[in-house]
Amino acid sequence: MRALQLVADRDLQVVDLPSPPPPGPGEVTVAIRVVALNHIDVWGWRGMAFAKRKLPLTIGAEASGVVERLGEGTSGLVPGQLVSIYGARTCGLCRPCREGRDNLCEHVSGVHGFHLDGFAQERINLPARLLVPAPPRCDAVGAALAPVTFGTVEHMLFDNARLQPGETILVHAGGSGIGTAAIQLAKRHGATVITTVGSDDKIEKARALGADHVINYRTDRFEGVVRKLTRKRGVDVVFEHVGADTWAGSMLCMKRGGRLVTCGSTSGVSTQMNLMQLFQQQLKLLGSFGCRMENMADAMQKMAEGRVQPVIDMEVGLDDIAPALKRMEGRQVFGKIILRMSDEQDG
Repeated sequence: MRALQLVADRDLQVVDLPSPPPPGPGEVTVAIRVVALNHIDVWGWRGMAFAKRKLPLTIGAEASGVVERLGEGTSGLVPGQLVSIYGARTCGLCRPCREGRDNLCEHVSGVHGFHLDGFAQERINLPARLLVPAPPRCDAVGAALAPVTFGTVEHMLFDNARLQPGETILVHAGGSGIGTAAIQLAKRHGATVITTVGSDDKIEKARALGADHVINYRTDRFEGVVRKLTRKRGVDVVFEHVGADTWAGSMLCMKRGGRLVTCGSTSGVSTQMNLMQLFQQQLKLLGSFGCRMENMADAMQKMAEGRVQPVIDMEVGLDDIAPALKRMEGRQVFGKIILRMSDEQDG
């Protein structure tokens, strides 16, 4: 079978690998249909690993596929079924796993495509418990975007920030994959959405997704515009994933008692913070990583019902991945870049 592997920093190659063996007890063989690219793929491409890894490494942290074969003892899945794949290899045994708090697993082995071989391969054996069935009317693209693009946002907005109808939220980088998801999910939830984008050509696209106000952060200081829009009151929630470049401005955008939820640091992992501002304004800072499998199911159901939709920048095949990653690296993307592993119909 064909796979896409990182053989050295910034050196991706399409390689031939042996097909996986028959699935073992509790395992399923999945034929991968769609892989969605994320900034974690860019970091891996650059060699920015959080932990030691061995090269070559198959990339891809977010994907969907079709069940091909069932191992002994599996239940709840059938051959031909479309599934979304949880991207971290959790233990399934610790208390957080048993309670459905999957992203707090105490014995997680790593993230696929970053520490472990990822999903950009034609077939893979996986524990059945890490597969979330797609509902009717959710296609392979939607299922591929559930683990990170929509699942992460569901977890950030509703589990952590506890966004309420009628509140105002600032969504950074509204043209990114999770930014486009956050605009839609927050707006459908009844919030007023302010978002930032990096070019004028993204303004109308963000408005079309439901953003009430769109700020080009390259031409305007977003914190000044937000303060003006909110009559100096500030927003209830800031959706952060940019990091150092926007952190100080994000703190200034919050109302007293406001919440900032963050899942990323694409502009840098370290920043300075005014602690007096933090405690005098009684601000709440919430870290968020990944999602629960229930978030994936909720996101796919919303896509199936047409309440939110994937925003696709471009589709590529295995041989065209390097230009796609460079496009992401240059922040030219609006929405998601998806990698089609198969032209077969969705399961």
